Amino acid sequence: MASEPSERGENTRAVHLPVPPPLAQQPLAVPVYRSAAFAFGSSAEYAALLNGSAAGYSYSRIDNPTADSFAASVAALEACQLPGPAAAQPFASGMAVISAVFWTFTEAGAHVLAPAAVYGGTYGFLRDVAGKFGVRTDFVDVTDLDQVRAALRPETRIVYAETVANPTTAVADLPALAELAHQAGALLVVDSTLAPPPVCRPLEHGADLVLHSATKYLGGHSDATGGVVTGSPELVARIRAVRIDTGGSLAPDEAFLLRRGLETLPLRVSRQCATALAFASAVAGHPAVRRVDYPGLPGHPGHQVARRLFDAGPDGQSYRFGAIVTVTPYGGRAGGYALADRLRVAQVATSLGGTHTKVSHVASTTHRQFDDAALAAAGIDPGAVRFSVGLEDAADLIADATQALDALGGTREERE
Repeated sequence: MASEPSERGENTRAVHLPVPPPLAQQPLAVPVYRSAAFAFGSSAEYAALLNGSAAGYSYSRIDNPTADSFAASVAALEACQLPGPAAAQPFASGMAVISAVFWTFTEAGAHVLAPAAVYGGTYGFLRDVAGKFGVRTDFVDVTDLDQVRAALRPETRIVYAETVANPTTAVADLPALAELAHQAGALLVVDSTLAPPPVCRPLEHGADLVLHSATKYLGGHSDATGGVVTGSPELVARIRAVRIDTGGSLAPDEAFLLRRGLETLPLRVSRQCATALAFASAVAGHPAVRRVDYPGLPGHPGHQVARRLFDAGPDGQSYRFGAIVTVTPYGGRAGGYALADRLRVAQVATSLGGTHTKVSHVASTTHRQFDDAALAAAGIDPGAVRFSVGLEDAADLIADATQALDALGGTREERE
């Protein structure tokens, strides 16, 4: 006969503490289910959950309620204007979700079409990891639809694009790419990290899957790492299976922070976009600047595409062009280092999309995987400095960049 709780030993009593009752009220914050394992009423219930015939949770590497809440929230934002349902899966990082997508939909002999100006981590994965397993990748200018069309082949499984390219800020024509990809029997997979839902929702423009490094704008405070992918339930279910087998699952504490960030996402992104436009416009005229890349500038090659695809704001006029501004000073690598190091408000720091304005010298950090030829093919100058505009006052950021550029000194000819 089982003993009564009061008759059990002190160690058993300590392990089997009372369980809190279900709440009658709905908490405004999502609970953090910081538990790796979940208990069952019977072995049959456990088996039913693992074989998919019952819903629930068994082990947080497989699924966790807090992580699922974050993913479902992203799906709601990404698919808010779609007629059908969308699903999402949470991951431990942006690279975890990127690699899982390629593991899911490619195999030996498959072909991937990706941007020449793709994020360095994605470039490294496709070149150094997927390539070892027989996946062939061609890197082309995805803003040139003729190049895309010419590079497609029967083995193409994925056409990969970035809504706004990191760091060139090239804007992908998502509907046109979707048409080409689908004609070739391929998926259009879009990394929209630099254009979160308040800026653009790629699923509404024909993308099959949209992914984010949630570490960036979705979390928004540089205090949590994660990734997420959204798309049709059928495609996302396949990605979930790979996530489970490869172990890139999102921890519940990170999921809580990332989901909390979503509640202020439109407010933060709207302000960052407005500040970025003011900053880019002001810096573009400085004599020490070779070029400024920002889709909100009328002379940007992707400006009209951005106006067609990006959110125009509640008033229909306040377009959100993202908050990444890439400034290329004269002077090559040395000029880029000098610009970044002379800033006092903006900080040299990893990542982007947070409350602080961060800068990085592109060729030596985010795109360190690129040799000089790959940088040239991507249109990245060795001196380029990426500004991720935060929540500071625009006037302070402009003054900071101006004093740093002023300090570069010399004539244009000397800087060149």
